Amino acid sequence: MSKRLLRKDVPVEKTWDLNALFTSDEHFKESLKALNDDMSTIMALKGTLHESGKQLYKAVVAIEEISVKISALDTYTGLKESVDATDSSTQSLSMEFISAVTEIETNLTFYDNEIMNLSEEFFKRAFDEAPELEEYRGYLEDIYEQKKYKLSDDTEEALAALGEVTGAPYRTYSISKAADMIFEDITDQEGKVLPNSFALFEGKYEYSEDPILRKNAYESFNKTLSQYKNTYAAVYSTQVKKEVAMARLRGYDSVFDMLLERQKVTKDMYHRQINVIYKELAPHMRKFAELLKKELNLDQLHFYDLKAPIDSTYNPPSTYEETKDVVLKALSIMGDGYVQIMNKAFDERWIDYADNIGKSTGAFCASPYAAHPYILVTFQDNMRDAFTLAHELGHAGHFHIANNKQKFFNTSPSMYNVEAPSTMNEMLLGRYLLNNSNDPKMKKWVILQFMGTYYHNFVTHLLEAAYQRKVYEYAENGTPLTAQLLCETKLEVLRGFWGDAVEIDDDAGMTWMRQPHYYMGLYPYTYSAGLTASTAVSEMIFTEGQPAVDRWLKMLETGGKLRPLELLKVAGMDFSSDEPVQKAVAFVGSLIDQLRDLCQ
Repeated sequence: MSKRLLRKDVPVEKTWDLNALFTSDEHFKESLKALNDDMSTIMALKGTLHESGKQLYKAVVAIEEISVKISALDTYTGLKESVDATDSSTQSLSMEFISAVTEIETNLTFYDNEIMNLSEEFFKRAFDEAPELEEYRGYLEDIYEQKKYKLSDDTEEALAALGEVTGAPYRTYSISKAADMIFEDITDQEGKVLPNSFALFEGKYEYSEDPILRKNAYESFNKTLSQYKNTYAAVYSTQVKKEVAMARLRGYDSVFDMLLERQKVTKDMYHRQINVIYKELAPHMRKFAELLKKELNLDQLHFYDLKAPIDSTYNPPSTYEETKDVVLKALSIMGDGYVQIMNKAFDERWIDYADNIGKSTGAFCASPYAAHPYILVTFQDNMRDAFTLAHELGHAGHFHIANNKQKFFNTSPSMYNVEAPSTMNEMLLGRYLLNNSNDPKMKKWVILQFMGTYYHNFVTHLLEAAYQRKVYEYAENGTPLTAQLLCETKLEVLRGFWGDAVEIDDDAGMTWMRQPHYYMGLYPYTYSAGLTASTAVSEMIFTEGQPAVDRWLKMLETGGKLRPLELLKVAGMDFSSDEPVQKAVAFVGSLIDQLRDLCQ
């Protein structure tokens, strides 16, 4: 029976190098302590922002500098926790940071408050008095526009002081999921005993060709989830009710208005993304489910069969080095500068790809302004991981470029845009593989990988978004968010989408427990927005060539200086109608038609 490694036993080449952030925990603690000196400088500015444009500029720069330092500290503790949630010393370090930064953020509430309290006349005049403020115009306008939702200064300060408490639901969920859950061992169709974990189930067993292994892994997985569902329902309910309460306190029409306002996205854009895909993609995906059932020779397709391989006889090379090679070749169309960033990610150990006890599931990219991006994946020798790696490298490339071109406050685009660069890399990888093979088996495999990408973004996360929307509606109407209601709601969303094409068992209702995205506001729907954009632009790149590449890179370096619709226009897209979403859905339909032909 294979054993998962402890973090201390993982080969160093499979881990990331945190020295670009801090060389040791002691270095981290020294830097955290040094924030007190920065704070004394900043606090001397309290009550002076209204005096002149120059004084306002001085405050913006000081706040930006300390924000960069806090971001580095936050990233360091977050990265350490993500690779080993069982490490008590890391947990202690994280709590020390949270305690310190909560006090800092409480003291810094004066800054936003004073900006929001500026007169309209002064706010306009400040940019003339200090032309250097122009670089921060969008950032400052975002703060100033919040004045209509601002509470009293004392209340804002009190809320900031409770930051550690209000952030507890996500922290509780993350630690429990990574460190507390223990899954029963399972057997495959040959009777071999195998360990089960979040990472193994979601990264390996769901994709297994062995129907017995898929079923046993699913049952083991859900047996453990069921033991936590009431606790997780209470934690998630707290998160949702907190957001609903804050929306009401601040005077928003709804919690949706509050959460979307942060993204600079209208409710029409939000609802369009969910409604069009949920309705128009469902017939295509039901066709795919029927094909999957036929190819797997199953009497009934179950929920746990949806990621099973249609053709397990063809497996392209899947070592980490081979994956690296093919990803770099696929991304070469973006030019030497972009590929140079990708090479640095591999050569300078930006990537942690080991599997060990206590490591967070899934994949992410953290991009601290003070250093370079960091990518977490769990490589399972599954060629599908090439697409996951390309995805996270898309985030890394995006923020590495934006961080080098923009001020810190201008680097991050709206959440609506943030998944476009990552899914673009997946599109480029898939198209590269299709264009460089005449082998029908390879083409079939690549289309299946494409389907994996669209399944992830247009099905998994889109259905999360449809579910999340219902949960917020329940909360706003005062309906208690019990485990039973949450599970029933998830089942309603799944069954409404898949119809009779897939057997959705009751345990599938616990799927809401698997993703941390529900603790991140209205995040899940943005995956489909990003893939909609990358679907359109990847087509432009392969038809127009360099002009489309140049527009895309220009969008990446623009960072967050523009709002979503304007930023997408830089890349040559108009997202003010249903058309881009409908075209992306039609593209998925064409992939399924091609796949059916290849399976004849």
